Amino acid sequence: MHQPSCGVYYSKELGDFDEFTQDNNDVMLKNIADDLRSCLPPEAVLCSEQLALQKIRQQPEPTVHVDAFLYDEDFIDSLCEEGKMSRNYCTVCGSHQTAPLGFISHSFSLMELKFLFHQVLPDLSGKVLVDIGSRLGTVLYGGYLYSSAAQLCGVELNGEFCQLQEMIIKKYEFSDRIKVLHADVCTQGPLLQSADVIVMNNVFEYFLTEAEQARYADLQLSCWVEEIPLNLDVCQQSETDREALEQIHLYKVL
Repeated sequence: MHQPSCGVYYSKELGDFDEFTQDNNDVMLKNIADDLRSCLPPEAVLCSEQLALQKIRQQPEPTVHVDAFLYDEDFIDSLCEEGKMSRNYCTVCGSHQTAPLGFISHSFSLMELKFLFHQVLPDLSGKVLVDIGSRLGTVLYGGYLYSSAAQLCGVELNGEFCQLQEMIIKKYEFSDRIKVLHADVCTQGPLLQSADVIVMNNVFEYFLTEAEQARYADLQLSCWVEEIPLNLDVCQQSETDREALEQIHLYKVL
């Protein structure tokens, strides 16, 4: 006789628990960002990334790498106030004073990760996700906390980044669902064939030579993938956030 009220009660409790868990996941990702910042230079680019460094220097306007996972807008503002970072440069002498600097990131921000796993991708229960060029592992950690994916596998060519990911996986006990391969993804055909979801975040422009990029220039994407429209209105965001979300695309393999 009291079953309906009990159902409402438990539903409310479950909602409260989900909200608490969600907040806790956000905090955990921010703690991971703190750990990674302590192991990296401010620009989060390693000396071993010569090709990426060269591509950044070749940009038409002065450009710096600001990792979106490690540094959100509030964090950048605080660094600018402390004089540890600048958003501007002098167009005459090259000092950081007058015109806006170009910012690029090779990682998803916390906001982008939540959008990816809460809005873009379907339920990943029992699925395998592969992140090509997993770098700091942000997609893997986000997938662990924000999805029910059975397996999250990162493929990373840079050994130093693999070590950083392994450090985080061990500290936060993620090894039951996350693994990282130190390998060229071109050698991982069977893994890619077994994947239900493949994530690629800016893997071509900064991490392939021009000759390597040319190999993929003639690919006719419409012949083997179909783009799935995304609804950006499902979450509230600033104009800057919306511009970032517009860079995320979902494709279905035909």
